[in-house]
Amino acid sequence: MQALPEHTIVFTSLKDGSHRFHYRLGPDFFLACGDEDLLGGEAGVDVDLEKANHLLVARIHVQGLARMLCDHCNAPMDQPVEGEQRQIFKLTGAEETDEDELVSLDSGAHEINLTHYIYECLRLHLPIRHVHPPGQCDPEVTKVLDKALVNHEPDPRWAKLNELKNKGA
Repeated sequence: MQALPEHTIVFTSLKDGSHRFHYRLGPDFFLACGDEDLLGGEAGVDVDLEKANHLLVARIHVQGLARMLCDHCNAPMDQPVEGEQRQIFKLTGAEETDEDELVSLDSGAHEINLTHYIYECLRLHLPIRHVHPPGQCDPEVTKVLDKALVNHEPDPRWAKLNELKNKGA
């Protein structure tokens, strides 16, 4: 994931307390992601950054649309996405680490780049299955899929086995 300079926050110049940042995600962001599933999109990101002496807590909220391929008809679609994630940055003299929610930074660090964490927030809040709303899939593909769909009649032996199973219970 390529870090974008517009997502860099120089926190040494900020006073302790709460700070708000707003970003617009567009083609540059989705290109920098390098995620072949994300074809593009438009989203807004609000970051509430709480700065303390040796700690930064970023609450990242993403809301918008991600352009993806429909899992049913393979046509492009806009998938709504909205979610929030908390990321904690701790300034320590220890070696830099990156755990789920806690990122340890060198005590001499003076800035953080949020591109990766914004991408994580966006990606984690996308549904697993991406499909158009009912009736909006490509009609030609839907026709072909309906023809290929095989409806099997249930095997009557299973009904008899279930009867036997239920008698014994």
